[in-house]
Amino acid sequence: MFLIDKEKNEAISISKKTFQELEFKERQHLQEWISKNTDILGERLLIIQKEFSGFDDTKERLDLLAIDENGNLVIIENKLDDSGRDVVWQALKYASYCSSLTKSDIRDIFQEYLNTWGVEANAEKLICEFLEIEDFSEVELNSDDQRIILIAANFRKEVTSTAMWLLEHNIKIKCIKVTPYELEGKVLLDTEQIIPIIDAEDYLIKIANKKQEELVSREKKQTRYAVRLKFWAELLQTMNERSDLFKNVSPSKDNWLGCGSGYSGISYSFVITNNFARIELWIIGRSKEENKAIFDDILLKKEKIESSFGDQLDWQRRDDGKGSRIAYWLRDVNVFNEEDWPEMIEFLTTNMIKFENSIKNVLRDVIRNNH
Repeated sequence: MFLIDKEKNEAISISKKTFQELEFKERQHLQEWISKNTDILGERLLIIQKEFSGFDDTKERLDLLAIDENGNLVIIENKLDDSGRDVVWQALKYASYCSSLTKSDIRDIFQEYLNTWGVEANAEKLICEFLEIEDFSEVELNSDDQRIILIAANFRKEVTSTAMWLLEHNIKIKCIKVTPYELEGKVLLDTEQIIPIIDAEDYLIKIANKKQEELVSREKKQTRYAVRLKFWAELLQTMNERSDLFKNVSPSKDNWLGCGSGYSGISYSFVITNNFARIELWIIGRSKEENKAIFDDILLKKEKIESSFGDQLDWQRRDDGKGSRIAYWLRDVNVFNEEDWPEMIEFLTTNMIKFENSIKNVLRDVIRNNH
């Protein structure tokens, strides 16, 4: 690594070091750097445990356990100047141990981690925020194969050879090489993904197409998707008999179903989970500032809208988010219990029709006058 001196127009060598020379330790330093900034690993991860040892009949500990943006568990093994010969075997054991962890297990592991480190936060809420999913009941964790990330200053040939073989056989493994440098008493850390080579990732994904197609097929057959498709079909049949609002909408496997309001970035939506049903006006498709301005202008007519609707609505400006919503809820119903469907369908259809009638003229005036 070199430092460019613009004035002298020359490249100055920066001293390459070992972690041992700099007196850095595996757990005390490298592990902490990763846990505080997963960008070192080239992606956004949620660390849910350190030195995890919650395995039956063994006292082994994996270095870091994380969740990726798809809800997969990620086993992270960090070494210092040498990866060692057995790091792949060690990581594979941990991945096999973690394969049986349930969604509630993962939540409890994360909550224990937060409590241990004195973080006053709710694990379910943090997981939902990380995955950008509103309700924990809709979160899917550890439903796919586990992933492995190995990090070290140097990787032995037997390690890289085994990692490449595993990658070719659809085991999701990544090797990150880290190199420390020293400059005027400051330490710099360079990272490089050596497996898979970044430029070859698309190719490696393509050669695993058969496995991916099998996973997609399995996903489509999952019970929750089939239930939602059936529910939305029944709801749309009832809704379309009473209103044209959702006439051009098809059933979905998702837990929400939306249609346009006639104005860009603003939609009406139904939302269902195993805890509630909800109707809403979702203001999301423009800039954050414009979304908030539209919401604020509609809010000025709150009394008129609620009087027409016949009940109080839930006004969510959501200052920290891009979008805002106006909603109406039915609690304590479960879409996965068909006995609740008649009540849910009646609630959603009746109140969506009233809701649209109560707000559409105000929305029209707001858009015409100011936006």
